[in-house]
Amino acid sequence: MSDCGDCVDCRSKKSNLCSKLPFKVSPWMPRHETSRFTDLKGEVLYHFLFVSSFSEYTVVDVAHVTKIDPSIPPNRACLLSCGVSTGVGAAWRTADVEKGSTVVIFGLGSIGLAVAEGARLCGATKIIGVDLNPDKFETGKKFGVTDFVNSGNCGGKSVSQVINEMTDGGADYCFECVGMASLVHEAYACCRKGWGKTIVLGVDMPGAKLSLSSFEVLHSGKSLMGSLFGGLKAKSDIPILLKKYLDKELQLDEFVMHEVRFDDINKAFDLLIEGKCLRCVIWMDKQVSS
Repeated sequence: MSDCGDCVDCRSKKSNLCSKLPFKVSPWMPRHETSRFTDLKGEVLYHFLFVSSFSEYTVVDVAHVTKIDPSIPPNRACLLSCGVSTGVGAAWRTADVEKGSTVVIFGLGSIGLAVAEGARLCGATKIIGVDLNPDKFETGKKFGVTDFVNSGNCGGKSVSQVINEMTDGGADYCFECVGMASLVHEAYACCRKGWGKTIVLGVDMPGAKLSLSSFEVLHSGKSLMGSLFGGLKAKSDIPILLKKYLDKELQLDEFVMHEVRFDDINKAFDLLIEGKCLRCVIWMDKQVSS
């Protein structure tokens, strides 16, 4: 996420959506619409999301650079460039989860588990994970998940019906971390009337639409919002999270299940696809994989 520090959004505490350098999927540097990369033949190579991190050397705009404590190991600091930061930030900054509240998380991948970690840090007392894989409950316990719902085995009820029964009318905060419109609907349906917040983190298919009842929106008093990069302002919030890691408040080590050399990058993708890994750190040098 850009953090130019100059535009009205970056100067405000209300948003992390820089208007000077807005997020977009682009092959270029953000300010000049040009590339800084060429191959051995001098032909243009393209950037990716302004970072191009799968390269030994890269060029990034100053708005995308955050200075951190040099004592932080790079194989942990990298988790807060995206992923863990997004989930933790969504609970901490976007939702502002309150102590003693009830949280529901749809999808217990690394983003959803990071939401659980953020909710735990904020003092939530009931954190319900929803997933098709029952093994995710054991993993989720490490990050504060207290209850689990197998969305494929609800006894003829919808997930939202089960959640509403468990929470006596709905959760205070619901997070959609998969990227499916149907799950956004379920999250909104089990969000408590009057003050409940539903936060969307998952990336759905292009063109996907939501269809909510206008009557319910008007009469339920619920909030529905998106959370890009967890609502974090990179230059100010990432150092705070890293300080929490150094102080042993924020868990990062537990997210890293494998570390491989760049030569084994395809192995890293295979581990993610097979669901055997939360985060796999890729080393650009010749360090031995673990």
